[in-house]
Amino acid sequence: MSRDTTFGADAGPGSLRDPEASRVFAIIIAWCACDPSRVGEMAVVARSGAPVLLGRGLDDGPSETRLRFFRQRPGVVAPAPPLEGSGLSRRQLVLRAREDVIELERVGKCPVRVNGIECDSAVLHDCDVIYLRRELILCVVLRPAIVPASRHFEPGLNREFGDADRLGIVGESPAAHRLRESAAFAARANVHTLIVGESGSGKELAARAIHELSPRRTRAFVARNAATLPAGLIDAELFGNMRNYPNAGMPERPGLIGEADGGTLFLDEIAELPQDLQSRLLRMLDAGGEYQRLGDASSRRSDFRLIGATNRDPASLKHDLLARFSLRVDVPSLAERREDVPLLLRSLALQAASKSPELMGRFIACDDAGRRNARFAPDFVQHAVRGSWPTNVRGLESLLWSCVAESPGDTIELSAALRGRKDAVSAPAPDEFQGAEPTVEQVREALRNAGGSVTRAARALGLSSRYTLYRWMRKHGLETSKGADFDG
Repeated sequence: MSRDTTFGADAGPGSLRDPEASRVFAIIIAWCACDPSRVGEMAVVARSGAPVLLGRGLDDGPSETRLRFFRQRPGVVAPAPPLEGSGLSRRQLVLRAREDVIELERVGKCPVRVNGIECDSAVLHDCDVIYLRRELILCVVLRPAIVPASRHFEPGLNREFGDADRLGIVGESPAAHRLRESAAFAARANVHTLIVGESGSGKELAARAIHELSPRRTRAFVARNAATLPAGLIDAELFGNMRNYPNAGMPERPGLIGEADGGTLFLDEIAELPQDLQSRLLRMLDAGGEYQRLGDASSRRSDFRLIGATNRDPASLKHDLLARFSLRVDVPSLAERREDVPLLLRSLALQAASKSPELMGRFIACDDAGRRNARFAPDFVQHAVRGSWPTNVRGLESLLWSCVAESPGDTIELSAALRGRKDAVSAPAPDEFQGAEPTVEQVREALRNAGGSVTRAARALGLSSRYTLYRWMRKHGLETSKGADFDG
């Protein structure tokens, strides 16, 4: 009988038996014609150079190692059924993973495209996309071999694989699960917290998750964009005012601080506040929530928790305000969890169908188990997975609606304008180095400035993904390891 690759003996370095092992090449199902519920499943290709066979069903070959897919969650790896699809051969692809690449060879009948280019063989890198015509879309990602068991986040019961959790967070990538764990820890800590992430990555969603998981969840969640606080009225906005103060006829207002008593105050874009306005936040944070409404002779006290959010470098905050945030939660960009893009698209489509059934209803179907899925054309999914999204989930939502507007049938297709672009599905991955490749010393300096965080160093070097930097570090002998200065 043929052998199935698993996370044990066949997974090579990075198997589940070695939690500290380096990242592994994973093949992620991004689209599946015969069973959309399989989106998000993953398989590991060991870097041993040994051939691994991908194909339909089970094979009776005496010596071939077959690729097996799994549903991976924190502390759990559940085997998935063999691949199906009448267009797939039992021996469809042969994959050989080496240190930095996967070598692909087509041996079956189904035509293959890699990054939009039809081929019979290819060399695959992180973020490359494989399309088996009318059957499967697979995404190659470098990711940790395991997702450690949760210590703080308690997953909701009855959540199907790939669905949004009870907090609204979507994704089965290690980065998505780290976000859930970080939010749960911050919720229990009950201290002022700073959320850092790119525009549109979900910082307010993370803030609401922290609130909902905390003992404060029964009290108010007060959200305000700090950049919209007018300089001349910030005291009144934050602290409130007594009736008829400062002008006759003014109603009494509790202010954001008073409204958040017992609950959470979320100030988005907090780094956009001028430094003198940031200083006005310090007193209430230091004095146990003590503040004074305008026109009031006595002090008040508000038991609130402050959550700030920024898409800028936290160092842009006034240093003494930054020091008041005891915890930091990093929200990953789409470039850091590219394998979640198809799941996010499905979630966005289902949300849109609930709000606008007359526009979106025809794109939604139910499977035999009653689970709702959106119908996506393969070129639409490939474009989304390969695309560069500076505004992250907001960019995906805009893509969805622009393509819905031009899709004539019951499947969401890539718009004519995007389809006509030569780089629609065949452009190089958006996380390559721009311009000249940096020197070893430049990378070392970026890592030192980032405190050893590969993610932050990659951003400083102009990359949208840390995985390109990981490949470059291995190439020049800067491989990370447990306890290394550069462990990100």
